[in-house]
This record gives sequence, structure tokens and C-alpha cells, in this order.
Amino acid sequence: MRFVDTHCHLDGEEFRDDLEAVVARAREAGVGAIGIPGIDLASCDTVMAMCRRYPGYCYPMLGLHPEEVKADWQTVLAQIKPRLSEPQVVAIGEVGLDFYWSREFEQAQLAAFEEQVKWSVEYRLPLMIHCRKAQHELVAILKRYQNDLPGGVFHCFTGNEQEAKELLQFERFVLGIGGVLTFKKSHLPEVLPACVPLDRIVLETDAPYMAPVPMRGQRNEPAFVAHVLQRLAEAYGVDAETVANQTNTNCEKILNICV
Repeated sequence: MRFVDTHCHLDGEEFRDDLEAVVARAREAGVGAIGIPGIDLASCDTVMAMCRRYPGYCYPMLGLHPEEVKADWQTVLAQIKPRLSEPQVVAIGEVGLDFYWSREFEQAQLAAFEEQVKWSVEYRLPLMIHCRKAQHELVAILKRYQNDLPGGVFHCFTGNEQEAKELLQFERFVLGIGGVLTFKKSHLPEVLPACVPLDRIVLETDAPYMAPVPMRGQRNEPAFVAHVLQRLAEAYGVDAETVANQTNTNCEKILNICV
């Protein structure tokens, strides 16, 4: 049984000292492919280098993360955009809106996100979307381009039933489900089966962050996506292979990542 970690920051410093072992553990656990999102201009290079190191296994996504949007965002985007023409790139990401910590660059975030949404339409590349405390604003922007967008992933979904339904109105988009699903106080095991069909879900870790139970508190890594898969199978009352097969199909359809 093989499956995909659609969102892992494998190019980060956290994996510098034991990268080969991390990848080996991922393969052994059944991870057949890993999506690696960029967050800023510098990570365009580290993401692409990682994907050249593991061709056909690691897949690059390039974009400007909302928490990295500063006064120079236009200059940064102008330098990222040409990189999207590289044939290995499977998505524009990690992009979106984040008003959790600060609204200092709120208008810049809104403008930068909309610009990258336009790229998605122009390049026919899906979006890998980060959203925190900003779903209303995010949905408003996406609706302007709803008919033209090729699709994407709402990464790290942790919301309620109403929020899920609001996002699923974008028919070519899926929800990225990660370690939060396994947390003791998470409501996702009830919310997801109630309103989200399995053909609208992909698996993720967001490693090195948010390790799932029973690895919580450790550095997250792609092998741990197996725990998310298992918990998802329990929540939906199906076997793990059913979840693996369906989420693999979803990955191929939305992100063109195949295992």
C-alpha cells in the first residue's frame, strides 16, 4: 500500500542532518511521493534542489507564503513567477492568507494572494492554499476566479462543517488533512465524514510541524502520514487501503502527483 504526503517542508533546516534517513523511513512506511511547497524566494532554490535530488519522488510547488509577505512582496513575486515555467513544478504554493498573528500586512497579503491566484489561471497550475483566521477574505478572492481556476488544496483544514462546505463549493479543490485529525480534542473525525466525501481529501503532514498522535511533540516527518491515513480510515469506517487508493486518485487528479 502506497500513499502521498502532499505537503512537507522537506527542504527545511530541520531535516539537514538526517535527510537520507527521513526519506528512507518515508519509503518504508509506504509514502510513494512527497509534495514540497515553497514559502519565499530563497526556498524556490531549496525546493527545486530537493526535487532534483529525489526525482519522481519529491514534487515542487513554488509561491510566497502569507507570513512571508512584506513591503517588498511585488519584487519577490516578480522573481518567483518565471520559475513556474520549470516543467517539474506541480503547483503554486504555499500561498494564501494568515491574519492569526498580525494584520500589519493585511492589504499586501490580499494583493499578493490574488496575484498568485491569477498565476494559477495563467499557468494552469493548482494552488496549495494556507488560510488562518481569513476564510471570509480568502473565499471572496477565489470566487472572482472560480470558473477559471484549475483546482487546488486547502492545506491543513481544521474547521467545522460549515467552513468545510464553504470551501467545497470550489469543485476542483480538495481539503488537506494532517496530524490535527489525530489530536484528542479534534472535532475532525466527526466533521469530515458528515460533510466531506473521501474524493475531496488528500493526506499531508506539514512536516516538520504538527506531528500526529502517537508522535506528537516530536519533529514531524513524512513517514508519519501513515498515522493520519489510519485515523481517517477509522473515522470513515473503511479500511486503510480504501483511503490510500482514493487519496492517491485525488492527488493525481488535482496535483498531477502519481504513485
